Amino acid sequence: MSSPTDSTRKTLTCLVVARNEEAMLEDCLASLSFSDRIVVVLDRTTDGSKDIATAAGAHVIEGGWESEGARRNTGIDACETDWVLEVDADERATPELAAEVTGFIQTSPNGICLVPILNKIGDRMVRQGWGAYNGAASAPRLFSKGDKVWGPERVHPSLETGPKLGSLKNGLIHLVDRDLSDLIDRMNRYTDLMAQDAVDKDQVPTLWAGLRRIFSRGWKSYIARKGYREGYYGVALAFFAASYSLLIHLKAREIQDRKN
Repeated sequence: MSSPTDSTRKTLTCLVVARNEEAMLEDCLASLSFSDRIVVVLDRTTDGSKDIATAAGAHVIEGGWESEGARRNTGIDACETDWVLEVDADERATPELAAEVTGFIQTSPNGICLVPILNKIGDRMVRQGWGAYNGAASAPRLFSKGDKVWGPERVHPSLETGPKLGSLKNGLIHLVDRDLSDLIDRMNRYTDLMAQDAVDKDQVPTLWAGLRRIFSRGWKSYIARKGYREGYYGVALAFFAASYSLLIHLKAREIQDRKN
């Protein structure tokens, strides 16, 4: 098959949304040099992230957004290419992924494609047991412009997408947490935001739902998603997955009580 000419070649923007990520951003952007353009959205950032992004040749957007969905949509709107690849500052594109994406966008119809996420806790690659807000084994990160819109939620926003195109073979390396304490801190931050979302939308999960999901989500993480293969990390992921809904319920009730 002949290669596309300059006039028919599809172009790619890598989009990075970050807040005070100077320790992570430089290596992330270096791994995205295969793209035609890089857009970096900096949300209420006070560290040296802007200088790092500018030095990498990225188009930088600064502002303040209360919700994750709003800031990501702002970044997508600024992408002027045919395709967009969303990458977090704590993620790295491998050479294999770069080559696959570059070829994929030239031959694929428009739509949205899953990208495998290779999660690391510290120096260890943890492949099994992810889900239920802990983290994803894959995510819809590669899409043609106009085929992905984020919802308004503060964290883990909903999505509207175009046609689903399956999954790539190669993935992003995700430096998800430094250790178990870091994972606990992240769960606490996320449940704070999700409880506020639940109150704002009048969709606070019931106590019964929170209690029921202790068993259903714990089982799903540890057994169905094979977290048992990851030793004590698998136990931790199952425990955290089991706890999210109950924590959201309890924190949302506390927010409601403070309002009364």
